Amino acid sequence: MNDKTKIALLGGGSWATAILKMLQENTKCGSQLYWFMRSSESIEYIKEFKHNPKYISAIEIQTDKMVITNDINEAIKNCDVIILAIPAAFVKPALKNLTEDIKSKVLVSAVKGIIPDENLIVGEFFHQMYGLPLENFVVISGPCHAEEVALERLSYLTISSLDLMKAEFVANKLECRYVKTSISDDIYGTEYASVLKNVFAIAAGICVGLGYGDNFLAVLISNAIQEIKRFADTVHPITRDIKSSAYLGDLMVTAYSQFSRNRTFGNMIGKGYSVKSAQLEMNMVAEGYYASKCIWEINRRYNIYMPICEAVYNILYANKPAAFEIKLLTDKIR
Repeated sequence: MNDKTKIALLGGGSWATAILKMLQENTKCGSQLYWFMRSSESIEYIKEFKHNPKYISAIEIQTDKMVITNDINEAIKNCDVIILAIPAAFVKPALKNLTEDIKSKVLVSAVKGIIPDENLIVGEFFHQMYGLPLENFVVISGPCHAEEVALERLSYLTISSLDLMKAEFVANKLECRYVKTSISDDIYGTEYASVLKNVFAIAAGICVGLGYGDNFLAVLISNAIQEIKRFADTVHPITRDIKSSAYLGDLMVTAYSQFSRNRTFGNMIGKGYSVKSAQLEMNMVAEGYYASKCIWEINRRYNIYMPICEAVYNILYANKPAAFEIKLLTDKIR
């Protein structure tokens, strides 16, 4: 891989648009870009007005520097690196027409969720279902919100891969004036942490919606990072610093930020919205909703002590009253 390496970006949402901004504005990125999104209407709008009509519309899109297509095979066949920025719940539908072999490609996941039904993180999904070597898999993790990238506020990314040269390549493509990067070899821990932090952000939102204050929220997040450590150390036991920004930092920004859709979703649940009405009103995907069920099902194999995750699952899927579940939770954490 070099400066002429061709990159395919899959996805048309907020995070995909923010990643596109990094790739475009990064002076190190001389690569040809292919951008796949399903909506032909959005593609035509972008070609004419140079902005995404639905997400992060403030970002100017340099259409002369890329090919925009709704044909996933056209995008992938021409590229060496694929950046996947599609919500986990929609990854399988988005790939249903894929016929190109991706085993020799480098797949970069900007997905912060688990593939539903399969209960697999993205790396495992592509390894098992598409034969992608794990050495060709790269993870992008935060702490980083798309909205702050659009505003060019200083942000940090951790890029993880078993092949650190591939991680370094992707890091160089994304790093720019307002984005700093670091690399890691912990593809499992960073993926699971990015999944779990969305569940905990829903928990934080529920608590805020119920009227709990900052004191309790601090205790909640302190216990949440312990749950992440117990889970990550059980499913993939390696030496990792759970206090680093890819784990603790990503958790904190998702649990506290005004831009966190998972916290917003949880806040609505805490205020009495039903799950369906909250989803309809948001008109955006809260990954933690799907992740809470996947994590609960995965943990049936491991039986890890995860009282916050269990409480969120009970509220969202077992129809337990939010106030009752959080009251029970307050006696389980310290």
